[in-house]
Amino acid sequence: MNIVLANDGLAQSGIDVLQKEGFEVVTTRVAQEQLANFINANSISVLLVRSATEVRKKTIDACPGLKLIGRGGVGMDNIDVDYAQSKGIHVINTPEASSESVAELVFAHMLSGARFLHDSNRNMPLEGDSQFKQLKKSYASGMELRGKTMGIIGLGRIGQATAKMAIALGMKVLYHDHHTKKISLELSFYDGRTVKFNVADSPLEEVLKNSDFVSIHVPSQNGYVIGKKELAQMKPTAGIINASRGGVLDEVALVEALDSDKLAFAGLDVYESEPQPEIKILMHPKISLSPHIGASTQEAQQRIGLELAQQIIKLLK
Repeated sequence: MNIVLANDGLAQSGIDVLQKEGFEVVTTRVAQEQLANFINANSISVLLVRSATEVRKKTIDACPGLKLIGRGGVGMDNIDVDYAQSKGIHVINTPEASSESVAELVFAHMLSGARFLHDSNRNMPLEGDSQFKQLKKSYASGMELRGKTMGIIGLGRIGQATAKMAIALGMKVLYHDHHTKKISLELSFYDGRTVKFNVADSPLEEVLKNSDFVSIHVPSQNGYVIGKKELAQMKPTAGIINASRGGVLDEVALVEALDSDKLAFAGLDVYESEPQPEIKILMHPKISLSPHIGASTQEAQQRIGLELAQQIIKLLK
């Protein structure tokens, strides 16, 4: 029997499908330093992780019984993928399951920044009864998203989902991507109707210069994708959102740009020093914050569970 360790949890939908096919599923949370011992002691053949657990060369070498490593999500920078595959271990992920969830969080941060909700939600409980008129005046210069330009850096699945939502809100879309020069995006509506929109790649500088909002959707990189130079190319009225990976946006340069009014606001779901973001970031009145929850919706986790289960069954049954 194949035994599956879902070390960072697994939705019930995935557990049910796996158990129906004869797999045993263990959802005990094992500390990183005890992981290899637990895998070997319990004859685990399938290890499923999200972003919390790392599966490096040392763990792979220590666990010769592993047949498959799965990542519930898109990015696999916490797994030594090539090395695992060189040892004959299947490595899978769920690239499509969480796209809508991440894209919706991008817009939650955008709307929050555009209408100062992140800051008013901090101040209303403290001063809403005594400074109501003053707060009303402070937050009265918000902006609409409709008619504005959305710039997307990286047009993979999540970037495409973000682009579709922007178009649905009446925004113009610009994007920069090294791999996708032209694309047709199809929007589906509740009544079954669909509409197609054609968009084309633009140079990064053009996207930054002409966008009212910029959203980053790239995998983990060596070095910043958006640093001091890139932030200086943006409009001072613009906002930037990072719900991709910590380390692709220079947070020191970001704080400098916000403090000097060269940028209006930011929304962050990921951080350079995660899981201990810098205090300057956490306390900044122009930054909307969430704790790396882009893929963490009930619907996405159900889809991730099912997608992982189906791939495991296909590969190991």
